[in-house]
Amino acid sequence: MKTPLTELVGVRHPIVQTGMGWVAGPRLVSATANAGALGVLASATMSPEQLRSAVREVKSRTEAPFGVNLRADASDAAERVRIIVDEGVRVASFALAPSRELIARLKDAGVVVIPSIGARRHAEKVAAWGADAVVVQGGEGGGHTGEVATTVLLPQVVDAVDIPVVAAGGFFDGRGLVAALAYGAAGVAMGTRFLLTSDSTVPDAVKAKYLAAQVKDVTVTRAVDGLPHRMLRTDFVSSLESAGRARVLARAIRHASGFRRVSGMSWREMLRDGLAMRHGKELSWSQVLLAANTPMLLRSSMVDGRTDLGVMASGQVAGVIDDLPSCAELVEQVMAQALEVAGRLPRP
Repeated sequence: MKTPLTELVGVRHPIVQTGMGWVAGPRLVSATANAGALGVLASATMSPEQLRSAVREVKSRTEAPFGVNLRADASDAAERVRIIVDEGVRVASFALAPSRELIARLKDAGVVVIPSIGARRHAEKVAAWGADAVVVQGGEGGGHTGEVATTVLLPQVVDAVDIPVVAAGGFFDGRGLVAALAYGAAGVAMGTRFLLTSDSTVPDAVKAKYLAAQVKDVTVTRAVDGLPHRMLRTDFVSSLESAGRARVLARAIRHASGFRRVSGMSWREMLRDGLAMRHGKELSWSQVLLAANTPMLLRSSMVDGRTDLGVMASGQVAGVIDDLPSCAELVEQVMAQALEVAGRLPRP
């Protein structure tokens, strides 16, 4: 199935596996790429050295195009961009809008730039700066999310920009792909659906929690870092919500220290990132400190398998997923169903 997305990035199918922290590692990304979709490596939880090693591991596992997700406001963003360029990565994606200068540097090196956005005005801004495409995530999506549903946000963005638009938030099968294409999208991006594959390195106990979840078990909370964050509702999440301010801030400080050790960042680098985050999202210092919760609480679940001490970011689609196919099986199923559904649509 050819779309502006497949032609832009050189993949066979208009499907993107999103760059989920602690989840989208070399095994998942290469399996996605070999299945003909666009795998995206999550780099925010890696040091630059780890990123270079991960990119080379993906390249050793596949010859297909893949991408790397970056934090545009990270103090070492320029160094990470240099790694992407040096290693010949095809796509750079961003959770936050990159600067005009960062986009230009990547495009000059032949890298395709695809920021993720949650509002029409953000799409218009990055398109004017030269972004090659955008991922539009509606409120159904996992992790940090907005309030506008994909079915409302997607057509707004499609009508506002002249670059390929990838739909995210609420997609898990071929029916969703056909619906997104009907809205004018060039493909879909899926996170939770790829997390729940046999190629995902997420511990089995954590996958079991996702598979057991109903739609009502996926909630939005501000308890982790002060921002709306969609995740599975657990006793631990409820305890975060009921904890006092002093206890929450103390936990955030401990997690900041832990993330510093895991990531190899210095306190000065973390402070610079905090300043960038504060101004980029207009956060209070308290919210910046709380943001230290996110990577370590996610790591507790996604790496260590501690569902009692970690959080599990999740799209609402977790409530309708009940299997663990391989990436190859998943992509094949999505595309087969999409073609079948499209073939059943009434003709004028």
